[in-house]
Amino acid sequence: MPDSQLWKGTGPRRAHSTAMPTSTAAKTTTIAANRRHEHDTGSPQVQIALLTQRINTLQAHFKTNRKDHAGRRGLLLLVGQRNRLLRYLARVDRTGYTDLIKKLGLRK
Repeated sequence: MPDSQLWKGTGPRRAHSTAMPTSTAAKTTTIAANRRHEHDTGSPQVQIALLTQRINTLQAHFKTNRKDHAGRRGLLLLVGQRNRLLRYLARVDRTGYTDLIKKLGLRK
């Protein structure tokens, strides 16, 4: 039986979102742009940049999927994690913090 015959909803049937997880190549370029030394993958700068990339991807997802409340909760958790890392970085390395927020365009 075709899908069009199974659909019993009242409105038009919507296609699923095309938001994909961050690709390995995109992560690699983000890490390369924000690392402190050659083998750096876990410094606060890299973690904040990766979280920012995921947050931006999710924001695009929520423009088309307004009722995805479970996903929105995940977005809020990511934003909270990024804010904690930013506060830590501001406390430990103020110049690194200011350089990173300018680079990522976070605070205006």
